[in-house]
Amino acid sequence: MPYVNLQMTKGATRAQKAEIVKEFTQTLVRVLGKNPQATHIVIQEIEREDWGHAGILVADRPTEPAGKA
Repeated sequence: MPYVNLQMTKGATRAQKAEIVKEFTQTLVRVLGKNPQATHIVIQEIEREDWGHAGILVADRPTEPAGKA
């Protein structure tokens, strides 16, 4: 039973999350032959002020265009 836990900063739409779940599941089926019915994908959204990178809070960085973060 594959279990994927994706942690990311908040901001994705419901449609984007649905696409992530679909694509991750399809990849596990294609690459590892896993059963999609037994595959679990969990998305955890973290506030930008609760995530640090390169010594600063993500909230203190300018917002990057889609696909760049």
